[in-house]
Amino acid sequence: MENHDARPIGVFDSGVGGLTVLQAARAVLPAEHFIYLGDTARLPYGTKSPDTVRRYAERAAAFLGQHDIKLLVIACNTASAVALSSMQKSLAPLPVVGVVEPGARAAVAAMPAARHLVLATEATVRLHAYRDAVLALDPAARVDELACELLVALAEEGWTNDAIAVAAIRRYLEPYFENGTFRPQSLILGCTHFPLLRHAVREVVGADVAIVDSAKTTAEVVKTLLRDQQLLAPPGRDGALNLLATDGAGRFARVGGNFLGQELSTDDVHLADL
Repeated sequence: MENHDARPIGVFDSGVGGLTVLQAARAVLPAEHFIYLGDTARLPYGTKSPDTVRRYAERAAAFLGQHDIKLLVIACNTASAVALSSMQKSLAPLPVVGVVEPGARAAVAAMPAARHLVLATEATVRLHAYRDAVLALDPAARVDELACELLVALAEEGWTNDAIAVAAIRRYLEPYFENGTFRPQSLILGCTHFPLLRHAVREVVGADVAIVDSAKTTAEVVKTLLRDQQLLAPPGRDGALNLLATDGAGRFARVGGNFLGQELSTDDVHLADL
């Protein structure tokens, strides 16, 4: 007899970017309850030292743990790169999922022994998290990493599918696709902001390049893990959502609505003190 678990899933990020992971997870797990924590008082994590990021991630996990969660998703590339391994050990038997490995695995599955270009923030590029994850799975692959900081701002402004977004993406990618010796066969969207720019990226690179969305692949990993460990919510219920931020509930609601795919008001976001 299949068992079910009604407890919520905890998700955290330094800000609103992880809402793309949350949106993807809700799409494949509509019966689940989610608690999302945006640590907006301490963002961005990418400018902090690894020890500081690890400390922030541990605080967020401890806070969500007070809500009796059944699984934790680190929906932040920097925190996943820095803290995932240690948190999987310290929080066991609570399952902990990051966003880097699912994206790397999906890229390797889509294009074995291929040339992969990771679009990410400066912090993620500096940590070489995706490069290391891809090469661990497929030593024959080639990986380059490109910091695209402007795309974060475009996503947060909602300028994701217009001429400005296309021009910015084309400027970043021109060295690779116009006259570069490393012409990518796949693009890994290695920042949780970047799925919002997927259509603009496709317009620039054309149909022949695989685009790997780490938000969707992470959601599928979460679904598989819950099923395998018999932790899925009871069928037939409507999932619930609790949104928390550590500062700036108004801005979180205004910007976060674009990432979550639904309109949010300040009343939808509750402040949390870590």
